[in-house]
Amino acid sequence: MVNRLQGKNAIITGAAGGIGLETTILMLQEGASVLMADISQPALSSALTKVQTLCPGTHVETIQVDVSSESSVKAMVEKVDSWGGVDIMFNNAGIMHADDADAIATPEKIWDLTQNINVKGVWFGCKYAVESFRRNGKVKGSVINTASMVALVGAATPQLAYTASKGAVLAMTRELGIVHAREGFRFNSLCPAPLNTPLLQDWLGDDKEKRYRREVHFPSGRFGEAIEQAHAVIFLASDESSFVNATDFVVDGGLTKAYVTPEGPAAAAPKNQAS
Repeated sequence: MVNRLQGKNAIITGAAGGIGLETTILMLQEGASVLMADISQPALSSALTKVQTLCPGTHVETIQVDVSSESSVKAMVEKVDSWGGVDIMFNNAGIMHADDADAIATPEKIWDLTQNINVKGVWFGCKYAVESFRRNGKVKGSVINTASMVALVGAATPQLAYTASKGAVLAMTRELGIVHAREGFRFNSLCPAPLNTPLLQDWLGDDKEKRYRREVHFPSGRFGEAIEQAHAVIFLASDESSFVNATDFVVDGGLTKAYVTPEGPAAAAPKNQAS
């Protein structure tokens, strides 16, 4: 623990699992007070138990929030005003619906649901973070918005509503970073690659071909881990990144820079490796 976030107040949406949960733990270990926000109260309760076990003596609270609801996001931010105001906002909540497909097959209701959570939810988080920064006399503040590498290169498997929503997050974050730079407020997008999560592993199952079609794109031959994204968020939240603003911060193991042959990186593995 080096206390890079000592005395800072942070809000993390989508905090009950994955990147959000790992970031919560790291932020607490770095000295921040954290409000964990999620739409699922049972998931929040379970996550809080884990966090309190790993980070005893730290200041962490939870709040159930629907990021697509402006009043819900406003109440979330106002809760942290009672701590002295927001210093770090991590707009991490988002969805990728199973019925999200291409332009022909994606139902309108899935498109609207995805945009409401992934775009409008981020907008509300940014809006009320700025209001809190100003209201509490902050001379600097950091907002990190979870986007995706698919907003940069597109997805091989159709997921149009999700990809479009994450492209919107990139554009919105860039503009906000420029608009608020003179106030000392920084806005950056986190662009993860597919991560090794229980949801992904359940989806892949025992289908070796399906797994290979995705792993082959990674130069390292593996998916990313949520903790690797969390470390990037800590950097963007801290003063170590004080001159990093309006960026698309890509943490993808080199995936977006790789040219993959049909055989893929796995073909280059030593032939005598044990299987």
